Amino acid sequence: MKIRTRFAPSPTGALHLGAVRTALFAWLFARHNNGDFILRIEDTDQTREVTGATDVIKETLQWLSLNWDEGPDIGGNFGPYTQSERLALYRHYTDELIANGKAYRCWCTPERLDTLRQEAQKNKVAFKYDRHCLTNQKDIREPHVVRILIPDGAAITWTDLVKGEMKVERKDIDDFVGLKSDGFPTYHLASIIDDHLMEISHVIRSDEWLPSTPKHIALYEAFGWQQPFFAHVPNVLGDDGRAKLSKRRGAKAVLEYRDAGYLQSALINMMATLGWNDGTEQEVYYPEELIQKFDLARVQKSPAVLDEKRLVWLNGVHTRNLSIDELFERSRPFMPLAAAAFDTDYQKQVLGLVQERLKFFAEIPELTELFFVDPTPNLELISGNKQLNKLSKDELIGLLTAAQETLVNNDFSTESLTSNLNQLLEQTGQKPGILFSLIRIATTWAPFSPALAESLHVIGKDAILQRISKSIDTIRASY
Repeated sequence: MKIRTRFAPSPTGALHLGAVRTALFAWLFARHNNGDFILRIEDTDQTREVTGATDVIKETLQWLSLNWDEGPDIGGNFGPYTQSERLALYRHYTDELIANGKAYRCWCTPERLDTLRQEAQKNKVAFKYDRHCLTNQKDIREPHVVRILIPDGAAITWTDLVKGEMKVERKDIDDFVGLKSDGFPTYHLASIIDDHLMEISHVIRSDEWLPSTPKHIALYEAFGWQQPFFAHVPNVLGDDGRAKLSKRRGAKAVLEYRDAGYLQSALINMMATLGWNDGTEQEVYYPEELIQKFDLARVQKSPAVLDEKRLVWLNGVHTRNLSIDELFERSRPFMPLAAAAFDTDYQKQVLGLVQERLKFFAEIPELTELFFVDPTPNLELISGNKQLNKLSKDELIGLLTAAQETLVNNDFSTESLTSNLNQLLEQTGQKPGILFSLIRIATTWAPFSPALAESLHVIGKDAILQRISKSIDTIRASY
């Protein structure tokens, strides 16, 4: 059997991590089994469609390199891959169900249905349509819906590849609407027809669709079609662990992570481990390894909780594992504007200094600007330092003058700078936390900066000596 999976989002807005995690599982399963991954746009609920959402969905998947084998734009043997372009197909198969007594037209008004729901609520029972129109047919030219007839019989059972053995009694399944009065199908009808015609072998979707599965199996029976395998993966909860991630609850769009400078591989790593593991303690994965290891049998049944702190940590790990050339290419859009005045080699040196502490690319301007722009002195960095604020003006100037005299004859290699700074430490009798902090502040005027000797080396001798002189003059004039 050829493995074929699909991701079938509705164009109602940007995709968040929970939605894309489901797409990732379907993609990984297809790739692991040398199968096909299909993108289908389910836009039959026209009232909820958001203009431009389909393009955002495709852009999101493309950025994550979740490439599809068939779908909008690229086509395939089973298109079109947008449901609003397949309405004639749905009407054809609906007519077939009606002709075979598997479905019937319903003219019940919303008011009548509301009355039935209120009665069910009053009697504390689940609402179930009373089949009034099954034997009370009217003029088919009048607005109506088409309901799927759920026949009596044995319970509907299936083996879910994540949840295990499932069973639902037919008496608990409503004669649900398959075709709406506007001629558009419901999700239930359209997805089953499309999955069958597109030869989908495995339907991998989130837990929220588990209650709909008996209806879908009933439709497969009505058509006389073989049903696919179902795998319902756990929902992803927000970091409070209480409710499912959703746009309504402020879940970030995946492209927001891109714009903040997260790496695709880190997002893939995070999403894959939301509800799946390979049975080991391993935490860091790359897509190629995930394709090799992914197994639906290792998907957990319980919901997974999105941990933003863990995502930041993973992104830092993936960032540190980049070569300096990869880091430079990927981070170029985030470099400060002033960096354009410096050559590529210098920019790579700067990135090399901050790579170890870089969590995501949006931090790059703050971490690197001191290497591209002569910093403005901020004496609060001295007065706010618990050790430096105990020194007098003369002591501060004396230490910086000694540093300047030591560095003036230095060749500014990292090794030579380290040696001279350690000698200066012995010469002045100061603690490293005082002397080195003062030199770091006087040459960068930043709350934090990379290792001192390495920073001095990259900034260069002339610039460092000028910065120290400027700092001495600032301290002399301000204290």
